[in-house]
This record gives sequence, structure tokens and C-alpha cells, in this order.
Amino acid sequence: MLIGRQWISNHIPHQGNMLLLDYVERWDDEQILCVASSHRSASNPLRVGGRLGVVCGVEYAAQAMAVHDALVRVQGGDEPHSAGAGYIASVRELRTEAMRLDDIEGDLAVSATKLAAYSSLLYSFVISTDRRVLAKGRVTIFVDSDAL
Repeated sequence: MLIGRQWISNHIPHQGNMLLLDYVERWDDEQILCVASSHRSASNPLRVGGRLGVVCGVEYAAQAMAVHDALVRVQGGDEPHSAGAGYIASVRELRTEAMRLDDIEGDLAVSATKLAAYSSLLYSFVISTDRRVLAKGRVTIFVDSDAL
């Protein structure tokens, strides 16, 4: 069962053009695979000078991580926002194989794997298209439970 944009919009803070993901293709307790086409949109709010740099893939990955956390919480019977607001605390081992995302014709596959979840979340991620890796790395998300 695909989880669509409306469910995502209802469970993470990103709205309107800043909601970058189209749907969740599959997920389990440890990983998620999302699909996005917003990298091709001229109204993508992350574009600078009409271009979308590959490092913006980190935001795509962070949104996939937020969706994964919400799905795990809902499955566990918790409120999806009970963890609080999330902020990117660090990006490690970032590797890029492209300069831009806006010139990629195919949809983006945004996968994330949970490595740890305590007072913060640690995930590895891969952004790819048609089996070509565009970016990969690890992201730590600081969760501020007082922000809500």
C-alpha cells in the first residue's frame, strides 16, 4: 500500500512547496523508501538561481526520516508528533555523484535506514535515480520535545 502525499502532509511539519516527497513506496521498522518528483519543479523553494544543488538532497533525506519516524510511532500507537520537532544536527560522510538535482529527468528514490534512535535520530541515506546514486551519507536529527 502506497502512502501518499496527503498522509505525509498530515504527519510532518512540511507543507505546500516545502513538502518535497510524493509518496512512500515501502517501509518497515528500520528503513523507508520514498519517491519524489519535486526536484524538477521550478517552484521548488530550495532552488537558488534556478538551480537545485545536489546537497539539497539532504533535506529530501531528512523528510524521509521524519516520515519514517511518524510511521513507526503511528504503528506503535503513539502520536506521530509526540517526539517533538526535529532539526538537522549533523551531516556526516556526505558523498555526491552529481552537481545538481534539477536536471535529473527521472524521479528520485530517497531511502533512509535508521541506525539509532534515542534522544536524537541517526539515519544513513541514499538518493538515487534509475539505479544511479546521486548522494549518500548519514544525518543526525535532534528532537526537541519542548518545541511543540
